[in-house]
Amino acid sequence: MDSRIEQHADILVNHSTNIQPGDKVIVAAPPEASDLVAAVFKKLGEVGARPVQLTQDSRAMREFVLAVDPETLDLPEHLQALMDETDVLIGISGSSNKNETSDVPPEKIMALAKLNKPIQDAMMEKRWVGTQFPATGDAQKAEMSTPAYEDFVWGAINRDWGAQRELQQQVVDRLDDADEVRIVSGDTTDLTMSIRGNLTKNDFGENNLPGGEVFTAPVPDSVEGEVLFDKPLMAQGREVTGVRLVFEQGEVVEYEAEKNEELLAAVLNTDDGARRIGELGIGMNRDIDRFTYNMLFDEKMGDTIHLAIGRAIEGTVGEGVEFNDSAVHMDMIVDMSQDSYIEVDGEVIQRDGKFWFEE
Repeated sequence: MDSRIEQHADILVNHSTNIQPGDKVIVAAPPEASDLVAAVFKKLGEVGARPVQLTQDSRAMREFVLAVDPETLDLPEHLQALMDETDVLIGISGSSNKNETSDVPPEKIMALAKLNKPIQDAMMEKRWVGTQFPATGDAQKAEMSTPAYEDFVWGAINRDWGAQRELQQQVVDRLDDADEVRIVSGDTTDLTMSIRGNLTKNDFGENNLPGGEVFTAPVPDSVEGEVLFDKPLMAQGREVTGVRLVFEQGEVVEYEAEKNEELLAAVLNTDDGARRIGELGIGMNRDIDRFTYNMLFDEKMGDTIHLAIGRAIEGTVGEGVEFNDSAVHMDMIVDMSQDSYIEVDGEVIQRDGKFWFEE
């Protein structure tokens, strides 16, 4: 087995989730990631954990969603029971076809997301991590050969996460006691928000692998202005481009997208929280040096920020601050490498992708 797969598995088990003897672990992964699953199970056996594998097959899910009427379904209590008895979740992504669910009506997917929200809530209370196996479909979408994509993925994952933590802590410390953040990019983005009372998190490969971002939550009703997300995103098997949102008192009051606007509309109409921002993230992983249509990597790129409409992330909302609750969490990216800056309480902390401590 490729030694990089074994190192990936070791980071997942011993760094990201800190598996202990006797831990009940779910490993959810597609068939394409079987090599990494095998390496993870070996590590779990060495630790003395008790794993269960769940297969995530996008073809099977497509058939189910197309066939089912979500209004006839109840909460899957058997899955809820499994989650209740689980200590740790390891989710692995990988695809032979990134567009497998592109012909599934987005309204049906969002209806199922609302139905399964209690299970998602239970998952967030566990120790968990999401990661990526460099499958052929992901390489193809990134317009890379499979060997080149493997080098890219493991270059971003198999690294010194302690050093990354120290680098990012400088931004965490600057944001922790801040009030207002302003994001400006060219003449298409000028957005302000308050983060007063909320907490800033340092992502160094724990819940996300790769890590490489600093993130927090805005006060839900504080977001004002306009933003153009100039990087595409993949959502529900479809590419969404040119998303423009206008906010007033924290809520999306205007929206448009150059491609697949109907999917954006379905997401925004999922519930009340879907029209508000749940996360502000700043990418700081310099080993992610290209866009690959994979949000797990793209949102961590240096010279970018991302905002998520929908659910806030647990641990970022302070006591007494409203938690933006939603069945969705959809990240979108702004390129901050040119004619851009991030301002915190009137002080520029990043200009054209460079932080104050990098100059």
